[in-house]
Amino acid sequence: MNMPTEEQVFNALGTVYDPEIHLPITDLGLVYGVAIDGGKVDAKITLTSMGCPLAGTIMDLARDAIFRVDGVDEVNVEIVWDPPWSVDMMTDEARMRLGMW
Repeated sequence: MNMPTEEQVFNALGTVYDPEIHLPITDLGLVYGVAIDGGKVDAKITLTSMGCPLAGTIMDLARDAIFRVDGVDEVNVEIVWDPPWSVDMMTDEARMRLGMW
C-alpha cells in the first residue's frame, strides 16, 4: 500500500471549490495544515466567515477528496478559526480572478 504524501493531499484539496466563491479552497488559503500518519490524514481548514452556511458541505467535500488519495484509510477534517482568515492568505491568481488585484 502506498503512503499518501502531503503534496497528494493538497492536490486533492485543490479540487474542492468554495461553493459561493467558485475557487479552490487551496487558492483561497483555507487549508491551514495537513498531518499524515500512515493512512490517517488530519486536515485543518478554515472558512471565509464564521457564519458560513456551507461549512458542512465544504467539510464533506474536503473529506471526500482526501479519501480519494491512494493509501488514505482515515480522514479527520477540522474547521479552525485561528489564525483568522483574511484575503492576504489567497494566492495572487485567486485575488486576480476575484478582481482584488
